[in-house]
Amino acid sequence: MVVGTLKIQLHLHENRSLKGKRKVVRSILDRVRAKFNVAVAEVGANDKWQRIELGVSTVSNDRRIVDASLSTVIGFIESNCQAEIVDVQMEIINL
Repeated sequence: MVVGTLKIQLHLHENRSLKGKRKVVRSILDRVRAKFNVAVAEVGANDKWQRIELGVSTVSNDRRIVDASLSTVIGFIESNCQAEIVDVQMEIINL
């Protein structure tokens, strides 16, 4: 079994409130869940209105599939998002 985790930090340039941040986060989470077979959630920076931290996880029996899936999620968020990706940390674990 291969488990892949991804932590993505994003920065919202034009945001001025937590309400605006929640709208962007909900949009990202809904689109990623609908398009990919991964678990995704906001995992940090909940009280920071210009910063988003997302966690993504997936499981497979092949390391290449996990790597490709997480890389595709990064590309999707980067190309279809209202926020700039600041940092990405990916970890793939063979169990």
